[in-house]
Amino acid sequence: MKKSGSWLPLYLIVGFIWGCSFIFIKGGLEFLTPIGVAFIRCALGALTLYTFAKIKKIDLPRGKKALFHIWIVSLLLNVFPGIFFALAETKVTSILAGIINAVTPLMTLMAILLVNREERPKFAQIVGLLLGFTGVLVVLGAWNGLGDNPWWAIGILLLAVTCYGFSFPYTRRFVLPLGLRTEAIVSQQLILASFTLLPLYLIDGIAKDNYRVGPVLSMIALGVFGSGFAYLWNFKVMQIAGSAIASSVTYLTPVVAVIVGIIFLGEKVTWNEPVGALVVLLGAAIAQERIRLTRP
Repeated sequence: MKKSGSWLPLYLIVGFIWGCSFIFIKGGLEFLTPIGVAFIRCALGALTLYTFAKIKKIDLPRGKKALFHIWIVSLLLNVFPGIFFALAETKVTSILAGIINAVTPLMTLMAILLVNREERPKFAQIVGLLLGFTGVLVVLGAWNGLGDNPWWAIGILLLAVTCYGFSFPYTRRFVLPLGLRTEAIVSQQLILASFTLLPLYLIDGIAKDNYRVGPVLSMIALGVFGSGFAYLWNFKVMQIAGSAIASSVTYLTPVVAVIVGIIFLGEKVTWNEPVGALVVLLGAAIAQERIRLTRP
């Protein structure tokens, strides 16, 4: 394994980009609908990665079986979450969206346990899941209802991370055995997501014809970097430092989301949101056995 200095800069950049994606969505919503935000980020990401694949002379998958399974992954990773996060952020803060996104590792674990029912959950996984979802209740301030947050917005945020959760076991079971290069998979995935969203975008993609520089740059950053280069850089971290370190970037993104939401959008944060986020991250760390428990 190489020294940490070789992967740490990319790791921090990926965490920063994905942490900022929630304020980029807010910016995009100034002139796009939620469907428009989802389409533009996928289209720009697809253009970025397709260009990269062409430069590297990487062939994209063409078989019907491969395209079908990659299309399903694009629905779970790009289409539905892209719309859901943007739709929710019309009513909730980017901070709350970023914190809810931290539930992804727990949803992934729950999806794996549901798909592989013969696999008995470990003690640490049960404790981690219970602790993590307790953290979600703390984030939402469940003792006060949902406050100013509409129930449907919270619901679709949780539905978005559930889609993320189920995408991983699906990819592992149906896409990875195809033996394709990661760059080819992700490029084709974003292309298929873009074509899926295009008809919806043509019907209802633009909210208003007011293209200010800030919001336009937000969408460019969200597409080119958030849905484009960040995937490649995270894969590079995985190659150098291993999948455990690469996947731990999910612990960094909510921290970035909170900080940039306060600084750049002036969003307010209540005490229970960061406290609940810490409980969620602790639960995820225990469930992934990054923190070891001794079973009584």
